[in-house]
Amino acid sequence: MSTIENIDELPLHLRGNWAPLAEERTITDLQVTGTIPAELDGRYVRNGANPITGFSDHPFLGDGMIHGIRLRDGKAEWYRNRYVQTPFISTPERPVIDVNDSFTDMAASKANTNVVGHAGKILALEEGHFPYVLDGNLDTVGPTDYDGKLKGSFTAHPKLCPVNGELVGFGYSLFAPYLTYLRVSAAGELVQSENITVGGPTMMHDFNMTQNHVIFMDLPAVFDMDMAMRGEMPIHWSDDYPARLGVMPRNGNDASVVWYDINPCYVFHPMNAYEDGNKIILDVARLDHVWRDSAMDFPEPTLYRWTIDTASGRVAEEQIDDLPAEFPRVPDTRVGLKHRFGYMMANAAASAFEEPLSANGAILKYDLETGGRTSVDVGSGRLPGESSFVPKDGAVNEDDGYLMTYVYDANTDTSEFAIFDAATMSNEPVATVQLPRVPFGFHGNWMPSTLTD
Repeated sequence: MSTIENIDELPLHLRGNWAPLAEERTITDLQVTGTIPAELDGRYVRNGANPITGFSDHPFLGDGMIHGIRLRDGKAEWYRNRYVQTPFISTPERPVIDVNDSFTDMAASKANTNVVGHAGKILALEEGHFPYVLDGNLDTVGPTDYDGKLKGSFTAHPKLCPVNGELVGFGYSLFAPYLTYLRVSAAGELVQSENITVGGPTMMHDFNMTQNHVIFMDLPAVFDMDMAMRGEMPIHWSDDYPARLGVMPRNGNDASVVWYDINPCYVFHPMNAYEDGNKIILDVARLDHVWRDSAMDFPEPTLYRWTIDTASGRVAEEQIDDLPAEFPRVPDTRVGLKHRFGYMMANAAASAFEEPLSANGAILKYDLETGGRTSVDVGSGRLPGESSFVPKDGAVNEDDGYLMTYVYDANTDTSEFAIFDAATMSNEPVATVQLPRVPFGFHGNWMPSTLTD
């Protein structure tokens, strides 16, 4: 529990629009501006860290709170925010960083990072523990270990294959085996679990998938047991840990991984990866380092391209843009396949922690064929979150669709759910739904009713 009474003494990740909400709400009388496309039948759902005590030591350690909006027949039926009912909700005083408890109890998740739909279930994810299953009203069903087959953690960033419906992921651990590859069938059965050899207890936040391969990012953010024993955020940058990319067939094993050396860096989030003959292309939001000086040491990421030449064994690195941006996405139908367009949130870290918030927040669109960049400017003192792409009915081109996200307005201390046209990137939304303040969070996804109902 926090003993801080003066808001100016609170860390930045608990102030402004990072401040946690105290109550769960259900709102059905929602004000809509514009026209919600009638073809949108599903839920936009986003996760984030919202400490139930009002205090957390780090932005990553708050309790998972889901914010969702239900669209159907051109209407916004409801907005709900719900805590994921993990053990930390019933026992708020339980230590978050405890090598003898929360690090070994796979149900002791904060469930605060991502939320995805797969095999008729909504999964709230945090990379150190089991997934938590939610129902269609965002209420918690409970943790899942996939009928006892999942023995350790499950990533917050699995990849949903648009070709065969598999959910492909991994888990990492402070303890050997440090990395385990996981593959879940379209029906929701864990069908493969493979231990993968890496250089040590590295924090692997995300990874990459192509049509035939997965690519692990074994990078120099490593766990420190001494820091964990002291109850500190137990990850730091290591100048001695090599940076590598590991390419493995999607049904492969440890022996089939081929490792490629790259320049030291860190990547929280890739945009996408695909195969091009003997080459594998990865577009990523790259940081020069992370957590070198402190637990809040986050350099600004920019968009890079890695090209793995499997014939020569070399990796080429190219900076695509020097504008700071994060939360890269492609349309879900292009995950693992060649993409032309990608979308990011501009100036993510710097803008979100401004006091007062004055930046002109923007959603960026990259054309990776022409090298062009366009944007949706959401206005002064307003900041969007990560955007999800939803294709239009009868879409012909890759960018025929909508971008949807929550937008916070510091001028009114309120939020809105906004839908933009991804093809035109017009600043004028297709539709907005007025909401009370929705705190900044992490990752969200559009879940069509066909995926979760």
